[in-house]
Amino acid sequence: MGEAFLHLDMNNFYASVECRERPDLDGLPVAVAGSPEKRHGVVLAKNQIAKGYGVKTGDTVWEAQLKAPGIVFLPPRFDKYDKISKRMFGICNDFTCYVEPFGPDECWLDCTQTLHMFGSGEYIADRLRERVKAELGITASVGVSFTKMFAKLGSDMKKPDGTTVITQNDFRTKVWPLATKELCGVGRHTEEKLERINIRTIGELANADERVLKKLLGKPGVDLRRIARGEDTGDVREAVVKPDAKSIGHGLTALRDLVTRDDIAALVCYLSELVAARMRKSGVKAKGIYIGVRSTELVRESRQRVLPEAVHSSTDISDACMALLDTFHDGKPLRSLDVGVFALSPADAPRQLSFFEDSGHARNEALDKAIDKLRLKYGKRSVLRACLLEQDIYTDKDVGDFLPFKR
Repeated sequence: MGEAFLHLDMNNFYASVECRERPDLDGLPVAVAGSPEKRHGVVLAKNQIAKGYGVKTGDTVWEAQLKAPGIVFLPPRFDKYDKISKRMFGICNDFTCYVEPFGPDECWLDCTQTLHMFGSGEYIADRLRERVKAELGITASVGVSFTKMFAKLGSDMKKPDGTTVITQNDFRTKVWPLATKELCGVGRHTEEKLERINIRTIGELANADERVLKKLLGKPGVDLRRIARGEDTGDVREAVVKPDAKSIGHGLTALRDLVTRDDIAALVCYLSELVAARMRKSGVKAKGIYIGVRSTELVRESRQRVLPEAVHSSTDISDACMALLDTFHDGKPLRSLDVGVFALSPADAPRQLSFFEDSGHARNEALDKAIDKLRLKYGKRSVLRACLLEQDIYTDKDVGDFLPFKR
């Protein structure tokens, strides 16, 4: 069938959107950042010039200033980015209905069913880049390959504004020399575990003993080896709502470091309430949850999980996020948290019921709706969860500074 999987990544998305409207910033290092006056002062995105100075996403404002003197900081405009994101997904839908978002600025496409209409995956990739540049005013990089994960690797190889094709004949020369951390699914802890058994490149991972990897990492180790060998069979999911499909999330840098599990649970609970409220307002439920953390050393990690059943209550989201966090967090103090949901569907969509089904989800959803009514009538602080009564990790005015998470 050839190389029918594509991964599109809009380059330096937030910064590119801002710079296209500010020609006076041409030639200057630019970063989109949170409030410098608060601990929210971290770089969310940077342009190519700032990247050349070594500025990285997650740097504090003062770190970015040290690396790039004269750097211009701009506040984020998430409503604007959301509109551009939807237009990008709309362009992708002109080539295939199988478009799977991976955050607001990235997505996979499966063009297996439409390849015959366009000739090749590379042709589609070049047309995508041309249209994104012409219609949205920003550049994109596209990877084309015979597997989903190799397509994502390809989109990182020629930035900005490039197409990379990885075939069954050349993936060993293009992919295998790369560090394991370049592979989707290999975080810092996994990379460190692999290094302890002298596995540092994707090629070494591909040729490692499967039994050793399973003992070291469990089933994910076997899955990573399969991906590295070009044996990934992952599908691109057709968007449930297109092109308006999106994730819902909130993030917050705490007023102080989160040292204990109770600290973390309180902030996760608070963020989950905000996410759930937005879901109810939008009339959606979610099959997937996401949690991201940033340590006091500014090391960022995140995980996502597909749930057995779609949910939209804050309790269900909070419980699922804490369970997921326990699978990778090493207990070190945290500086900030992101909580989000994805794989959205209409809240009133039918679902399979069982006589033996636990009614906990329904109770949780009913409780959230009752709380909504009380807060609407008596104020948002009229009903608070016990874990949020006496806390010093956020203030209500921080709500305006929440950063939608990037998936």
